[in-house]
Amino acid sequence: MHTEAPVPAAEDDDMNRPFIAPLTIVSDLQEESIVRIVGQVSCTGAVIGERLVLTAHHCVAERDPHGHVQPRDVEAKSLRVELGGDDLPWGEVGVRAIVSPACGYDQGAGDIAILVLDRELVGMPPFVTRIDGPPKVGENVALSGFGRCAFHAGAIHRQDREGGLVTNLGPGVFRADAAICPGDSGSPVLDARREIVGVVSAAVMDNDASTRDSAYFARIDAFQQLFSAAKELAENDGISPSELPPYRSCE
Repeated sequence: MHTEAPVPAAEDDDMNRPFIAPLTIVSDLQEESIVRIVGQVSCTGAVIGERLVLTAHHCVAERDPHGHVQPRDVEAKSLRVELGGDDLPWGEVGVRAIVSPACGYDQGAGDIAILVLDRELVGMPPFVTRIDGPPKVGENVALSGFGRCAFHAGAIHRQDREGGLVTNLGPGVFRADAAICPGDSGSPVLDARREIVGVVSAAVMDNDASTRDSAYFARIDAFQQLFSAAKELAENDGISPSELPPYRSCE
């Protein structure tokens, strides 16, 4: 067990995956609904609606020239969502709006964001979000992401990660021992029914993708207004986030 402090599991976007045009139709496997998000950093996300992707808030937070996180979001149009879990993405889609709380810009409580896409995704079954309550201590969770650890560096593709049992439940986060690599931030944390109970926020990481250590996941159950706002934006192209009732509360 390592004693280092947990750090956000985003990855500096210094290596893009080469792009190829799709040659076949989209797979109907739900794993295809785990996607890669590229902006100032690269992260992972999960499709939760035809035009909605859930990820970590720190993945879409603005960064200064030194890479320090600022308490504001990037412009939505600066992000892109890559589709496909193999070494080469088969497509990408733009982002129309970012729906996020007024906290969690770096990590921890509130480290969730929902991206409203500029078009619908076809043939990608959305994940169910379990927002009616948190996971329980002792519950087993699993995850997959697009992260890369130095000892296993290579082409960027989606990989299953070693999950584990929830060991601690806090006001805005829960903890489990898991194998996390840079780029896994925003990965959906799944329960036994493959429903999302949180997203990867921060973790103790070394250079080995097989190392399980303390990982911290942002809870989603306290942000029902956020999910309602994102759904409203996805269904109505003519409105902007500023026209919606307040939804950014972190209390």
